[in-house]
Amino acid sequence: MPIPRRHFDALIIGAGGAGLNAALRLASAELRVAVVSKVFPTRSHTVAAQGGVNAALANVLPDHWHWHMFDTVKGSDYLGDQDAIETMCREAIPTVYELEHAGVPFSRLENGKIYQRAFGGQSQQFGGEQAARTCAAADRTGHAILHTLYQQNIRARTHFFDEYFAIDLIRDSEGVVLGALVLGIEDGEPLVIAAKTTLLATGGYGQVFRTNTNAFINTGDGMAMALRAGIPLQDMEFYQFHPTGVAGKGMLITEAARGEGGYLVNADGERFMERYAPSARDLASRDVVARAIVSEIRAGRGCGAQKDYVLLKVDHLGAEVVHQRLPGICDICRVFLGIDPAQAPIPVFPTAHYAMGGIPTDPQARVIMPARHGPEEVVPGLYAAGECACVSVHGANRLGGNSLLDILVFGRAAGQDILRYVSENPHHRPLTDEDIEPGLARLQRWARRGDGERVSVIKAELRKLMEDHCGVFRDQETMSHGVAKLTALRERLDIVRLQDHSQVFNTARIEALELDNLLDVGTATLMAALAREESRGAHSRVDFPERDDTHWLKHSLYSLSEDRIDYKPVRTKPISVDSFPPKPRVY
Repeated sequence: MPIPRRHFDALIIGAGGAGLNAALRLASAELRVAVVSKVFPTRSHTVAAQGGVNAALANVLPDHWHWHMFDTVKGSDYLGDQDAIETMCREAIPTVYELEHAGVPFSRLENGKIYQRAFGGQSQQFGGEQAARTCAAADRTGHAILHTLYQQNIRARTHFFDEYFAIDLIRDSEGVVLGALVLGIEDGEPLVIAAKTTLLATGGYGQVFRTNTNAFINTGDGMAMALRAGIPLQDMEFYQFHPTGVAGKGMLITEAARGEGGYLVNADGERFMERYAPSARDLASRDVVARAIVSEIRAGRGCGAQKDYVLLKVDHLGAEVVHQRLPGICDICRVFLGIDPAQAPIPVFPTAHYAMGGIPTDPQARVIMPARHGPEEVVPGLYAAGECACVSVHGANRLGGNSLLDILVFGRAAGQDILRYVSENPHHRPLTDEDIEPGLARLQRWARRGDGERVSVIKAELRKLMEDHCGVFRDQETMSHGVAKLTALRERLDIVRLQDHSQVFNTARIEALELDNLLDVGTATLMAALAREESRGAHSRVDFPERDDTHWLKHSLYSLSEDRIDYKPVRTKPISVDSFPPKPRVY
């Protein structure tokens, strides 16, 4: 029986902030737009972003996009591409105003302007006094933005395929992407979505770690699809551990808690961040704070019976401030800890949070195929934006408040360039049955019951492996053992048992497909981390403790087909201003 086909001008895989911002621009221009999401769109992980979105509006303190750019370059430990960073920081201001006009209910100052709070790594005058750059809707900013974008897409008549899972990209014999093969989660039926352009906006892969702040849907699907299409992943060794996850549970306690005046203490009641970041203290960059917390615990100054966490105090701010500005955090603490943070400190520990690496793109969100010899090539009609992409505005470490900004700016950029591409390529390319075969083969691989272990068993081992062997602090011996274990896990996946005979729903097959994706992106992460013999940003090697700009100021590229790491230079030249050369990174 032939597989049904649908035709669109643009296919967007993922309904978070990047995908919906691109879709809105395209649907408003009357293109036929399909958005595929494996959950209802407002359950996309953008909804979990708490603290805010950065833009140099100067509503609270003096600010300038150029200062924002400096902080972002410094925060990236100088691995970020400075042309992309300039683009993001310049576009931040009109992007936030565009959101405001679309209906995002930002918190307000008494004068009616958008409220802005302090976040880590922000400064005035290129490293001077603390800035207040993060535009917030209480501590539910991502929720407010995602719901607004979804409502605007409904108005623009974007076509949504809710609860569909993307199996694989469809490519023709020349390597041009023609759309994707997707699977209806409810009925288990495959569907071909043919499109002139395809945007991957599938988010991150935090579920590769046992304790993480991510939704269950964050399984690296878009990144793995790119790998199978022969596109390498960039800078996968740089995975951010948020300093303040709820200890032992992983739920995020937003950096806004420290931006509003909260601070960390150890078992002695000491504000220990003064020892690690004398100027910025609790608002130092995230990698600095995460390492400081782990160092305090390793030194025996952790809190609790097991001395395995520190405390985040906001109770001194008063109930009115805590309850009004951090309502989401209050809910988390009441539900999962049984405390009111306005009355008691919060136990916290660094938690896997965000991927700085991903699918390599340019500032127009076009996917780039790095060439070993000669210039890079743009993959025609294929785009990526958001956490699954690496335009490299975050480099080795992302600043808080820049993630929402990244997905919005480059989702918008993707929409703009897709409009250009479709006007220049107005017709669908031929799509044959042979083009669909690779995706069907992958789907059929998981259509049978094996005789081996359950998917959940292998997934649990993978997540523990990544947490144990690729955490906040790393070394060659630990990561080498991790690579060996990962290889053994992949072999066990070939005979996995999908489901019991009593099970009739398709979730078992979806979980197997997700695990397959997680193994690919986990391998990319561990292999790239093992290869980089320096400490930079979130990648901290105890056996190579110093940053090495002479040998390692370059992006890594992991290719699945050859299981190898290549490198390419960092773009250090901005568009219109002088570059920021690498300096010692202190806060």
